Amino acid sequence: MPRSVNHVASKARRKKVLKMAKGYFGRRKNVWTVAKNAVEKGLTYAYRDRKQKKRNVRSVWIVRINAAVREYGMSYSEFIGKCNATNITLSRKALADLALNHPEAFKAIINEVKDATPVSRPDNAPRVKNTAAAAVEAPKAKAKAAPKAPKAEVTETPAVDASAEEAPVKKARASKAKKEDETTAE
Repeated sequence: MPRSVNHVASKARRKKVLKMAKGYFGRRKNVWTVAKNAVEKGLTYAYRDRKQKKRNVRSVWIVRINAAVREYGMSYSEFIGKCNATNITLSRKALADLALNHPEAFKAIINEVKDATPVSRPDNAPRVKNTAAAAVEAPKAKAKAAPKAPKAEVTETPAVDASAEEAPVKKARASKAKKEDETTAE
């Protein structure tokens, strides 16, 4: 029986790799074994640099913010610390855009932040990113911190007819709770 070789698929695979190697120098663009290695290496660099691109762009934002802030006599780290202290939660991307395209808006932020003192966080608690969420969380935190008054214990006698004895039990509970409130207030 003759040997079966799938030339269609292998040729398509090679053609795809050679198409990716278009523009390479020398044998890298037209010799299969050399082109295959070059394309694989290029794809690993592409994967790595998609991650690094994000870091590089962030560093550009930081450089732009630093340059804009220096005009007002502050450093970048000082500015970011004061922004956190005043709960200004604009991203570095937004701050860099304001610094570059809307200097009057950036100046308003600087004026708002200028007198703030940076807050150190010794407990390393996470910063609140959303001021609306902070407003919701504040009452919850106060409620947890406030000491709870002990509940009044009421002993009930078993009643045969619940509707007939309901009113006196409610009165007894109310009077007992009132007495305990008076004693705790003293």
